[in-house]
Amino acid sequence: MMRWRRGEVYYNMDKTVENKTGNMVSYWEIFKCFSKIGAFTLGGGYAMIPIIQREVVEKKKWIGLQDFMDVLAIAQSAPGVMAVNISIFIGYRLRGNKGSVVATLGSCLPSFIIILLIAMFFAGFRDNPIVVKIFKGIRPVVVALIAVPVVDMVKESNLNVYRALLAVATAVAIVFLRVSPIYILLVVGVFFFMGRYFGDKKKKEQSSSNHIDKEGGER
Repeated sequence: MMRWRRGEVYYNMDKTVENKTGNMVSYWEIFKCFSKIGAFTLGGGYAMIPIIQREVVEKKKWIGLQDFMDVLAIAQSAPGVMAVNISIFIGYRLRGNKGSVVATLGSCLPSFIIILLIAMFFAGFRDNPIVVKIFKGIRPVVVALIAVPVVDMVKESNLNVYRALLAVATAVAIVFLRVSPIYILLVVGVFFFMGRYFGDKKKKEQSSSNHIDKEGGER
């Protein structure tokens, strides 16, 4: 397990994870990293997850894999674009509010410029057979990019029988019953919150009862 402080990451051996020079991660490093992610990721959203994981977790080692999984869960549950949500959370953990702004600008600015240029000049070559073939070739790659983080998330989620059944039931509800994911997130969130709340309350009552019994036995 790791514990966080703004701009720094501490492991259980009190080792601080910083950049390669041993200094706090700079705003330029954050912007450059997320600009690279935003510029070279096709498909957006889920297709960005393996790129972000490779850059932030594996190469930069700014956060751990388990923390990245937690960020994914929060980013998917929060409103807004998931890639932007991930950028906000990671940027904030690295350098606070300013870090979240820099990371968000880095992830959005390259794609904004590229789409703007395409919108300006696409009308002239959108019927070009070479361009059409390029986009047809990109589509299956995007599917693979989306599939990779799904497999990684399954491996790292430590699924038991109940969690696996919940995942299958959620997929069935969304795909076949056309239930909005928002409703599912709300229901599951409330359900687990109540379960945790009453579970902790019951443990406290049992602990208090055992403590009283122990004092009575000593007397």
